[in-house]
Amino acid sequence: MIEQSLLLGRCAPARGLRRLVRKQVLEGAQRILIAVMVVIALTIAYLILHALWAPERRPARSTPVAAALTPTRALSARPTATEIAPSPTATKPPSKKIGIVAGHWGYDSGAVCPDGLTEAEINLAIARLVKALLESQGCEVDLLEEFDAALDGYLADALISIHADSCNIPEASGFKVARVLDSAVPQEEDQLVKCLREEYQKATGLSFHKHSITYHMREYHAFYEIASQTPAAIIETGFMAADRQILLGQQDKVAQGIANGIVCFLETDSD
Repeated sequence: MIEQSLLLGRCAPARGLRRLVRKQVLEGAQRILIAVMVVIALTIAYLILHALWAPERRPARSTPVAAALTPTRALSARPTATEIAPSPTATKPPSKKIGIVAGHWGYDSGAVCPDGLTEAEINLAIARLVKALLESQGCEVDLLEEFDAALDGYLADALISIHADSCNIPEASGFKVARVLDSAVPQEEDQLVKCLREEYQKATGLSFHKHSITYHMREYHAFYEIASQTPAAIIETGFMAADRQILLGQQDKVAQGIANGIVCFLETDSD
């Protein structure tokens, strides 16, 4: 009993100390909680007052479109070439391929007039002009000799052989156009002949000699050398006697008429 009393006497101060410490901790926690609640309340009050009494905000002035552009762009809304990147899938459309035979060139002189004027020199001069005109329209043009090796199996959108009539009939004037008798592509070749006839007559003013087209024109050798699907025609541009003035002095008109006829055919064929 004495020992128990002594033990209880020693434990009583310890229990009191623990109670004191616990009380102080609780009071400290309460003070911290109250302080936090006060801060929260003040923050909420500030936000409410700021929302009610702050001056109305105006949207910022937008920069005028013209001022936002560079000086070059402001003057013209059209983008420059360097600003437009080419599409990786864009491809250039294929050009039309045309064969132009300069009659008798590289083989012989062709018809010869008493003063020495040769058909070959007239044909070559006109053929070169036709080539230049067609190339200016974006065509790919082959200038071919009379018996050019390239004629064997030649494949193109059209082939034209340029010739001139002789001086044997001084009063004869006019031009002729023909295709092969037995055509593998008759509709295309008829259209080619039609376009050449109409455009050449329009450009030169020469008459069309339909009834003087010869068998040799229709059976022209190149017609049987080129690929059968290549539309082809032969043109006699005029007579070297009566039509000499236009064949020599107005070759630009002659060449323009032939080139226009070919372009006419190409545009009709693409429709």
